[in-house]
Amino acid sequence: MDQKLRVGVLGATGMVGQRFLSILENHPWYEVVTVAASPRSAGKTYEEAVGGRWKMTTPMPESVKKLVVKNVNEVEAVSADVDFVFSAVDMTKEEIRAIEEVYAKAETPVVSNNSAHRWTPDVPMVVPEINPEHFAVIPYQKKRLGTTRGFIAVKPNCSIQSYAPVLTAWKEFEPYEVVATTYQAISGAGKTFQDWPEMEGNIIPYIGGEEEKSEQEPLRLWGRIEDGVIVKASEPMITCQCIRVPVLNGHTAAVFVKFRKKPTKEQLIEKLRAFRGLPQELALPSAPKQFIRYMEEDNRPQVALDVDYEGGMGISVGRLREDTIYDYKFVGLSHNTLRGAAGGAVLCAELLTAQGYIQKK
Repeated sequence: MDQKLRVGVLGATGMVGQRFLSILENHPWYEVVTVAASPRSAGKTYEEAVGGRWKMTTPMPESVKKLVVKNVNEVEAVSADVDFVFSAVDMTKEEIRAIEEVYAKAETPVVSNNSAHRWTPDVPMVVPEINPEHFAVIPYQKKRLGTTRGFIAVKPNCSIQSYAPVLTAWKEFEPYEVVATTYQAISGAGKTFQDWPEMEGNIIPYIGGEEEKSEQEPLRLWGRIEDGVIVKASEPMITCQCIRVPVLNGHTAAVFVKFRKKPTKEQLIEKLRAFRGLPQELALPSAPKQFIRYMEEDNRPQVALDVDYEGGMGISVGRLREDTIYDYKFVGLSHNTLRGAAGGAVLCAELLTAQGYIQKK
């Protein structure tokens, strides 16, 4: 790319916003020129606004420390200097839906980490290796919004990344019933052990709204475009439990699957290792070379050893074996704030850029 696109990050002071800034440091295509947050942070330098709340293990990028934080509600001022924005704002769903639409109507494409627009019928919710064809709904959305370049695209919930790609790789065997239990890291709640000490040595068997997302969002990924909207798939039926565990980063899933066409274990492993998508074909900057790896060891994948596979953008699968009630069961692991959140959104933006949906103003 001859000239980097100018990027803004909405909700830049929060944990996912910080992750965006860390990922985008030295990005070959994008340069962060604007950071925006709540009115209480506006007017301060980014370094002052964050203060002691920097939650990444890597240092704050020097390039953003002295940027003056803008008020996220002042859409024209934020949009003036950027080609597009990433959204990680911390508001109610209604407020997020409204403000992201205002940015889109201001002709600023929005690539969102938030859940507010995941079920808006003409907003694509995409894992680039799974359903890049859903970006084709964007022209219908632009027509509704009355825009020429502004639109909203979102990525799905972090909890599904450790099993939805696996089921996608096995699509030809027709999985039709799935039971999944996810063991989710505390960073999924925007926390570290420093600010959530009661999670040390603890498990909480409830994460608000997470089970419905984990059951329904994969069906939207596997859906189709009809009459300018995305219609979700009807199968496989998924039932899920979501549990918060004392891990900083990394969502693990224990999954049971029934298939209509009965594959062998060897066929299933072969499909995982061979699975590639458009990001791999296009060699996008954030794309893992090997999206899904299968691990033969009985005690893998492990969060401590495997969460950073492919820079946190790959998925690790292990313990695939036949089941006494279901056909097969397996364990999957994904990095929830990289592949599952900011990294997944950056990969979406890269594909949108490669396909011409995001361009310089």
